[in-house]
Amino acid sequence: MVVIIGGLFLVFLVARLPTTARETTVVSATIANPNDARLVALGEDVYQAQCASCHGANLEGQANWQEQLTSGGRPALPRDETGHTWHHPDEYLFSVTKYGGQARSPADYQNNMPAFRDILSDQELWAVIAYIKSTWPVDVQRMQAQTNTP
Repeated sequence: MVVIIGGLFLVFLVARLPTTARETTVVSATIANPNDARLVALGEDVYQAQCASCHGANLEGQANWQEQLTSGGRPALPRDETGHTWHHPDEYLFSVTKYGGQARSPADYQNNMPAFRDILSDQELWAVIAYIKSTWPVDVQRMQAQTNTP
């Protein structure tokens, strides 16, 4: 009985928060923060161990990444500011990394990005995104941050 009343009281309190306060709480919990030093450090370690073999130690991607491979798809794209990663919101980047590129691609397009859902935890995935974002110039970070706004 006490738990139910306490839970209802919490729901009442959250419901009474201004909409912007509730949205800020949700948004800040899901966006990879490039200014969180611990998250970025974890992300760099995970990136170097899991991502650098394809996307490059310096996030430069594979050579000729804009050209179609004869086997289908493209080489690994750069994750630095020269690629298009920063054009996408954090949730999209998380989804592509967790479920693989094909999950977010048209059926007639071969996307070679593998899924990491069985390899990395959600925290590690968010950390990698935070690390990647931390390497971009401030103006690119600002433009990408605008894609995260509802």
